[in-house]
Amino acid sequence: MPTDPRIDAYIDRQADFAKPILRHIRARMHAVCPDVVETVKWSRPFFDYKGSPLAIMSGFKAHASFGFWRRDALATGQEGEAMGQFGRLTSVADLPGNAEFDALIREAAALVDAGEGAIKRKAKPARPELEVPLELAEALAGDAAATATFDAFPPSCRRDYSEWIGEAKRPETKAKRVAEAIAMLREGKRRNWKYEA
Repeated sequence: MPTDPRIDAYIDRQADFAKPILRHIRARMHAVCPDVVETVKWSRPFFDYKGSPLAIMSGFKAHASFGFWRRDALATGQEGEAMGQFGRLTSVADLPGNAEFDALIREAAALVDAGEGAIKRKAKPARPELEVPLELAEALAGDAAATATFDAFPPSCRRDYSEWIGEAKRPETKAKRVAEAIAMLREGKRRNWKYEA
């Protein structure tokens, strides 16, 4: 059973009551699903299966927790009062019996095998194109090189320039920003080019 030494260290740092719980969960995961891969995500022990998240376990001061990544899709899925789905675990007895727990592990792995391992998020609608401030539009109309760069940028980059100029309150500030924008656009630079790797 391939183990991650970071999880050994994590378990060793937990309270005495939590260590047997976390070791039991870990042993069941490997016994039932030999292809499970241990890793650490969000500073917690995580179990991946075929590149998809399968389950997470955690230790706290007064309890431990465990939950399947897609517990909402499990036939026996439930939501506990703690971070995981079995409530606040204070002993191994708080977990389902081995047969039931093993069945849940197999069911969670079957979801991944069926291509349902990842949580499907709704696609965000595209943000509408931001209207180019009049001052910038006029400056672009008089500079073909800057216009070519601006038009070739993706909408997010055009939005950066438009918001930056549009946020200016004073006409002097707008004029200064338009001049800077045109100079950067002539050089092919995005608005926040300094922060790009």
